[in-house]
Amino acid sequence: MRNHPPMQLLYPSSPDYPKRLLDLRDPPSPLYICGDAALFKRPAIAVVGSRNASLQGLYIASELSKGLAEAGFLVVSGLARGIDGAAHRAALKSPLGKTSAICGTGLDRVYPYEHLALAQAVAHSGLVVSEFPPGVGPRPFHFPRRNRLIAALALGVVVVEASKRSGSLITACLAAELGREVFAVPGSILGGYSEGCHSLIQNGAKLVHTLGDILAELPRGLNLEGVLPNKNGVNQL
Repeated sequence: MRNHPPMQLLYPSSPDYPKRLLDLRDPPSPLYICGDAALFKRPAIAVVGSRNASLQGLYIASELSKGLAEAGFLVVSGLARGIDGAAHRAALKSPLGKTSAICGTGLDRVYPYEHLALAQAVAHSGLVVSEFPPGVGPRPFHFPRRNRLIAALALGVVVVEASKRSGSLITACLAAELGREVFAVPGSILGGYSEGCHSLIQNGAKLVHTLGDILAELPRGLNLEGVLPNKNGVNQL
C-alpha cells in the first residue's frame, strides 16, 4: 500500500499486542499492522459473509456495521469482496466509526487489488492487520489463517449470507471454539445465499433480526473508549 501510515511489528510481549490473540494455540509473532494500535483495546465485533452477496445482504451488512460502529465497537472483517467490503465501508462512513481489515497477504499486497483505496482508508482511520510479511501474495491456505485472527480478535462474529462451503463458516466455527458469540442473519430458503447462515442457526448461533439482537448477547459494562459516555461519565451500551 502506498500513502499509508508506517508499518509496525507487534510481538506478544509488546504492550499494544492484542491480548485476545493469545487465546489461539499459535498466536502470530510478529503481527504486522498499519494504523492505530490503540484500537485493539476497543471491543470488536466481526461482520463477515459471502463474496458474491446479494444487494439485500450488502444492505444488511452495511446497516449492522454502521450501527455497531456508532455504538463504539471496532468492526472487524477480512477486506474481501461482498459483505466484508460493505462492512468496512459502512464503519468508515460513521463519524465515530472504526474498522479493522485482517488480510491474507502482506500489507504491501492488497487483495483483491480493487480494494486498494479501501485498505488505504482503513489504515488511515483504523487498522490493517496481517501475520504475513511484506511481499507475500494471496494463497488459498492464507485465508483460513486470516479467519482465525478475525475470530480471535472479536467478541462475536456476525455472518451475513454464506453458502454451505463459505469461508465465513470457518470463521464462525473458530469463534465458537474460542468461546466467542456467533450470530447469523437468516435469509430466503431459495437461491442458496443463506444456507450457511441457516446451518449456523440450527447449530445454536443467535438469529439476528436487528442490531439489538447482537447487543443483547454482549457483556454489559464494556469499555467503549469513551465513545458513549452517559450522564455519569460511565460507558454503557
